[in-house]
Amino acid sequence: MVFWIASAVGLAIAYLLGSTPSGYLAGRMLRGIDIREHGSKSTGATNVLRTLGKWPALAVLLVDILKGVAAIVFARWFYPWCYTISSIAPPTALELQIWVPWAVCIAGLAVLFGHGRSVWLNFTGGKSAATGLGVLLAMSWPVGLVATAAFAASLALFRIVSLSSILAALTAVTLVCGLEQPLPYRLLVIAGSLYVILRHRANIQRLRAGTEPRLGHSSPGQGAARP
Repeated sequence: MVFWIASAVGLAIAYLLGSTPSGYLAGRMLRGIDIREHGSKSTGATNVLRTLGKWPALAVLLVDILKGVAAIVFARWFYPWCYTISSIAPPTALELQIWVPWAVCIAGLAVLFGHGRSVWLNFTGGKSAATGLGVLLAMSWPVGLVATAAFAASLALFRIVSLSSILAALTAVTLVCGLEQPLPYRLLVIAGSLYVILRHRANIQRLRAGTEPRLGHSSPGQGAARP
């Protein structure tokens, strides 16, 4: 029982890492605004770019990526550590090599969900693409790097962040299924990518209608956010 309680605490920490509302805090600290009331209403780096500018967006992007990295690094340390404490260690039937990849998988999903549904923002948030990239880089850096390259190439070609994020997510799924990866990691990438794509539902509708703004162009309502 103690082991499962400790495991739940570990997942809660991963969720709380993801729920840190970096974009919202940037809006409050730099302009005294709620960024969810401007631009695309998202707390992600793209809306921060359109609402607050380049450098705040870069800072938010880096923090969001690091949230994903931190959750995976923490899970890989925390769960093996639990096995070293006699009062926490699970039954001997639950082998470390089997449990840890699954724990990392669930922690990755928790940090993504935390970013998209932050407890500090009444369960609103960003689209989890940057945090998902951090998860990929920490879990399997080759997959993360190729997904980043796919994002960068698409962004350079189309100048549409949402489309580039979706293509990067699909690239990650293709790669993780083609490379030698543990089953839990494959399931994490598939589930996480689907979650990121679903968070872009409104963007997909605008892409189909041809109204999705390109990088450097304002979203509807964004003009009121700038002083």
